[in-house]
Amino acid sequence: LWDRDFLQRNKRGHSDAPRLADGRFGLVVLSSVTKTPRNLNYAENDASSDNITPLVIAQRWPLRTWGSLAERALHHAALAESAARRSKGAVVIVRTKAELDAAEAADALAVILATEGAHPLEGDLANLDRLYDAGFRMLGLQHFFDNELGGSLHGISNAGLTEFGRAAVIAADKKGMIIDVAHSSEAVVRDVLAITPSPFVVSHTGMRGHCETDRNFSDDLMREIAARGGLVGIGFWDGAVCEASLGSIARAIAYAIETLGVDHVALGSDFDGATTVPFDAAETAALTDALIDEGIGEADIRAVMGGNALRFFAAHLPSE
Repeated sequence: LWDRDFLQRNKRGHSDAPRLADGRFGLVVLSSVTKTPRNLNYAENDASSDNITPLVIAQRWPLRTWGSLAERALHHAALAESAARRSKGAVVIVRTKAELDAAEAADALAVILATEGAHPLEGDLANLDRLYDAGFRMLGLQHFFDNELGGSLHGISNAGLTEFGRAAVIAADKKGMIIDVAHSSEAVVRDVLAITPSPFVVSHTGMRGHCETDRNFSDDLMREIAARGGLVGIGFWDGAVCEASLGSIARAIAYAIETLGVDHVALGSDFDGATTVPFDAAETAALTDALIDEGIGEADIRAVMGGNALRFFAAHLPSE
């Protein structure tokens, strides 16, 4: 959605509707990135700089988006809605369980909108209503820096949820929004476990026992997330799986299955997330082949390649 048409096949990036169709995707999460710090890294970032503002201005986004993270997320939602309307039913923005069922029955691409960090709330719970009304159904709490909700895995404080963060998580949970802790500090994750009984996701990650990097949570914490009924999306890039290769991704998935149980493992590509990956959406059958080579059985491959994600969202999206 950044200066290209989601409905057109592109020569750059990793995914668009035609390539997702080639890869036989039925469900994709599109996550809105509204702010990133300069010189971002996995170890320590502050919130004083922003790479996104120059892009917003250069791509001639509406003036209201230049100084507002909330407006940037809402603009992303409007672009996604435009693509869905123009697709004539091939792409559907999914808000409810019934809409997911209908998209699957129609063999359409179901799109769930998410935030890559909840800083678009701008410290005001009223913005949660605005994001929800615009179609967002997954709330990523942090990205590469600490925000009003709490500490990032890559921030300065390593803190847990703030008072506002607790209020935001509880309010989002009441609305039926799915919480994503992929970039949150471990303290934030433990606070989420403590204040809400709902399952949540780690949308794109690796397993520390397979790849020991600052990007990945400890295996013990991942087991706690799985025990809650959570879903863990295994990424395709080196920061998550140590080597951006089919073999390393397949081994990470096999390790996650062994550690967490197959029901809790899904794909967390981070396609188009400023990452380098060994294949694009159209070529995802190559991963199926790598999982076969890794000795994973057909039923488990079917679960990881899509069944678990469809089941999770069908269970946890709002009813209406």
